[in-house]
Amino acid sequence: MSFVGKKFPNISVNAMSEMGDTYQINLFEEATKNKKKVLLFWYPKDFTFVCPTELHAFQEALGEFEKRNTIVIGASCDTPEVHFAWLNTSKDNGGIEGVTYPILADSNRNLASILDILDIQSSDYNEELDTILYEGDNVTYRATYLIDEEGTVFHESINHMPLGRNVKEYIRLIDAFTHVQEKGEVCPANWEEGKDAMNANRDGVAEYLKSH
Repeated sequence: MSFVGKKFPNISVNAMSEMGDTYQINLFEEATKNKKKVLLFWYPKDFTFVCPTELHAFQEALGEFEKRNTIVIGASCDTPEVHFAWLNTSKDNGGIEGVTYPILADSNRNLASILDILDIQSSDYNEELDTILYEGDNVTYRATYLIDEEGTVFHESINHMPLGRNVKEYIRLIDAFTHVQEKGEVCPANWEEGKDAMNANRDGVAEYLKSH
């Protein structure tokens, strides 16, 4: 189920700070109470290979997101303790030392299940054990959500495990959505900050296409 155009689930999830503090974050409230946009990105596992490159890439761009009134939050199904161990592992050893934004620890998989982003497939019912056995690691795909100041999702995307994200694309999407909010214009293909947008009517489209 897509959450685009819908309110983000209003539930709290454990999180770990870079200082080793465990606390709870409600993404819906982070957006609505603070009147900020939120970028939430899920990754499969701590202590893996593509994942630390993404966490460091978001950290390097953190200032750009902050300029755009946007909170960055990472998430996986690892426990807070595993997050803390990873935060205390150096970059040279595949760790994420230096990452300062919160990381959700959805170890009970409540939020990931609601979002339906878990890599899990059910197997045949096992009569002897009287249960359903599952295949897969029951971890998340690389799902990303952009949430506006009213708690509504305006973008979501899901990558398969081997495919790392392009952080610049999320900055472009935030710029485009902010332009729509502030100017009332719509953003055509390949739009970037500083380029022409257009009015959402037949004349606006014709004028844009004629000049481009």
